[in-house]
Amino acid sequence: MENDKSRKLKIGLALGGGSALGFAHLGILQALEENNISIDFISGTSVGAIVASLYAFGVSFKDIEEESEKINWKQLIKIKPSSMAIASNTTLKEILKKYIGDADIADANIPLAIITTDIETGSKIVFKSGNAVDAVLASACLPGLFPPIEMQGLTLVDGGIVENVPISPLKDFKAEVVIAVNLLRYRKYEKPKSIVGVLVNSFDMINHRISAQPRQTDVDILIEPNLKDYFMGDFKNWKNISKQGYLEALKYIDTIKELQHQTPYEDFLGNLKKFFKL
Repeated sequence: MENDKSRKLKIGLALGGGSALGFAHLGILQALEENNISIDFISGTSVGAIVASLYAFGVSFKDIEEESEKINWKQLIKIKPSSMAIASNTTLKEILKKYIGDADIADANIPLAIITTDIETGSKIVFKSGNAVDAVLASACLPGLFPPIEMQGLTLVDGGIVENVPISPLKDFKAEVVIAVNLLRYRKYEKPKSIVGVLVNSFDMINHRISAQPRQTDVDILIEPNLKDYFMGDFKNWKNISKQGYLEALKYIDTIKELQHQTPYEDFLGNLKKFFKL
């Protein structure tokens, strides 16, 4: 075992769902990078899965911001009614393919976990291997809006139904410091102008009341930016949303560094045994 003073504890980062509010994740990643805090494990649900997968495969927050500048957000959701949904997610698929290609989740630079929901059983399905793009599309598949994704014999939809802030995979990864990002702590809703708005608001409300609120005791750091002035479809304000994430994350930098340099319990026991020659 390495000397406890010579190593930093391994950090796991859980990025929660929230549609356009997910741009706050970019600001949080920026704050961590600027303060030399590296991520050893990362998990994502819905939009959190989009950001987590890109970041895990080496796409920086700056690269994601540059891509965001190019996107015509009005065309992100293409209305294409089918027996299973009212829209198509082909635009998102094209963006993911551009950066990730046909890569397997297991080949990511940072160990990655993606949360999805089996629409036939209601079970939580966590992917740590398999086609990364397919898993992300499934995790971000808002039921009724986008068609379910068929993957490994399963019919999958948005992971926010079962675990909107994906803490559990980080515990499986044995992360020693767990940072979770909950985008849905502070909410307000825009009056729907279409069926898309009705679906988005409804899904937001379900997540907010059922699965979106992790307990402080479940994590070491819980980052909850105040995004009540923004809506889940508020893509045009992505820069302001990102800034809110950045400013909120800065409040936790010192605490994260302190936690990262604590002596792990296993190291403490090992040193104790050595001292007493047990």
